[in-house]
Amino acid sequence: MALILNIETSTEVCSVSLAENGALVHKKESAEGMNHSRLLTVFIDALFAETKISLKKLDAVAVSKGPGSYTGLRIGVSVAKGLCYALGIPLISVNSLESLGIYAALNFTQFSEVKPENEPLFCPMIDARRMEVYTALYNTKGEEIKPISAEVITEGFLQPELEKHPVLFFGNGAAKCKNVLTHPNAIFAGPETTSAVFMQPLSEEKFQLQQFEDVAYFEPFYLKNFVATIPKNKVF
Repeated sequence: MALILNIETSTEVCSVSLAENGALVHKKESAEGMNHSRLLTVFIDALFAETKISLKKLDAVAVSKGPGSYTGLRIGVSVAKGLCYALGIPLISVNSLESLGIYAALNFTQFSEVKPENEPLFCPMIDARRMEVYTALYNTKGEEIKPISAEVITEGFLQPELEKHPVLFFGNGAAKCKNVLTHPNAIFAGPETTSAVFMQPLSEEKFQLQQFEDVAYFEPFYLKNFVATIPKNKVF
């Protein structure tokens, strides 16, 4: 029995959900853009106000650890840590691609007419600018068969897999790849955005296994090194 607050801020979507034993109690989310610093704490307040559940009843906070937006990840992790410190509860981290990929793999009949006997594969893509994406590959059981990586998408991407299986591409980095991945087995179908709801089974499982993070030292999984740039148009 666990009541867990899930926080997903790895992309342009700001999403929070409250789950009890892995099942959705309530959610708040917006895909209007990178407004996490403005929306996140407001959504959390509204979540508990609307459910009339006290924050003190939380058993843990789960946060998307990345990969994804550097700024979004830092905001989500900072808020999650603050709540864990204040409430004295454990911190759980969930990989952004894993929650997206496993959700699609276990629910793919909602998105596509591909038959299970065709052994489809599932390729979540989180936009990493230009033609680069953060990605991985999962089978119908939600098992990872290609590890998480940053990839520049070319025509030959996943060519061996596409020769043998239909591959579903989805996530906010998938649309820009349609003109490049033209193999007949390349299917663009699945959730277009991340969501805290997708985190719920994974955060519940980690809670039961007591797979918690060190609140003091936990850092987001950026995958690529953060490089600060100087704005071209300086504002005084």
